[in-house]
Amino acid sequence: MELTILAFLKEFNFLMFLLFALMYSYQIFYMVVALKAKKNKSPKMQNVHSHKYAVIIAARNEELVIGQLIKSIKNQNYPRELIDIFVVADNCTDDTARVAAKAGSVVRERFNKVQVGKGYALNYMMNIISNEYSSRKYEGYFIFDADNLLEENYIAEMNMMFHQGYRVITSYRNSKNYDQNWISAGYGLWFMHEAEYLNLPRMALNLSCSISGTGFLVHANLIKENGGWTHHLLTEDIEFSVSQIINGEKIGYCRNAIFYDEQPETWIKSWHQRLRWARGFYQVIVKYGKDLVGGILKGKSNWFSCYDMIMTIMPAMLVSSISFFIYGLFSLGIFLDVVDGAKNIQLIYTDMVKSIGWYYGLLFIIGFITTITEWKKIHSSWWKKLAYTITFPLFMFTYIPISIVALFINVEWKPITHTVAKSLDDVR
Repeated sequence: MELTILAFLKEFNFLMFLLFALMYSYQIFYMVVALKAKKNKSPKMQNVHSHKYAVIIAARNEELVIGQLIKSIKNQNYPRELIDIFVVADNCTDDTARVAAKAGSVVRERFNKVQVGKGYALNYMMNIISNEYSSRKYEGYFIFDADNLLEENYIAEMNMMFHQGYRVITSYRNSKNYDQNWISAGYGLWFMHEAEYLNLPRMALNLSCSISGTGFLVHANLIKENGGWTHHLLTEDIEFSVSQIINGEKIGYCRNAIFYDEQPETWIKSWHQRLRWARGFYQVIVKYGKDLVGGILKGKSNWFSCYDMIMTIMPAMLVSSISFFIYGLFSLGIFLDVVDGAKNIQLIYTDMVKSIGWYYGLLFIIGFITTITEWKKIHSSWWKKLAYTITFPLFMFTYIPISIVALFINVEWKPITHTVAKSLDDVR
């Protein structure tokens, strides 16, 4: 009986790891493509037509940070007359509206306790622009969060790709507070990996990229075709990406357009934010999973992008956590004398530790490669860069309980408080 249990656990663990490897092996190929693509020199900015844009910022109680964002937008190396800034102060109880107006933006306040979330705020402001500012004929909308900061050439770089014909473009997401602790660094390192080792190879392979929360550009015609911003799930960014890919839109990535944002630095903030993300991913799977699978089975030209998105919204940690759950179940059974095999409890735990070690090693390699290649872009001391590479797998492991809990509880959108009021010079 004891040998049967151990044999089953070893076999099950191997099959789960094999499943995990098969599902995500293409991302190893992505990393190879990315390393090759990174050797190519980035194209220099060219004199292309300067398009007219509206910058939309959805803000909720962001009086401490929104002024620095607006300042970084006004300091762009881009014709000022072609950029207008719109802020929707969404259910604010502080001075966000006053600070934003004083900094030089068009501000509208929105109070709605029923339709809560960034997606509703974006649609509210887009309707205002369409009704009150249509004469300005904006060609595209930049979407930012209030805690963002833009490098001086951000809009000029995005404009180059927009001029090439991309109707949705994402950018390089860096961190304002990478060096704060292992939690903020975990976020920052993942977003860098996402930019350079997921979106960059997608571009190199002529596949569609995916936007990530903030720092992206959308063509005005696309918003008009969609009837406004119609994405209101808990993760409106990935919902928008998936819906566009299903419709055949190819999302571009501009690696030279760099912006910074603030990452949660406490466990409580991080738990609530990532719980919302995990629940939002499940919502996207339920709503769009059938269409994504259909895109693969029908052999559409974007079939691999559909598969890529399924893997993106399928929480990898939830798949790997099944193994740990089975180990825990058998351990509990032995502890309660329900399952025979107390003599081999040490062997079971040893095998479980080995399994954790494999996942830790894989995540460490991902973090290490990203840290080394993005070394100059990480604004932190050298020893913290190395230390946070070691803690990166631990940060990713915390997705396991988050992914499990998100399956069973109702999650509502809640704002994340931002307090890192740094200027661009402070960050750099």
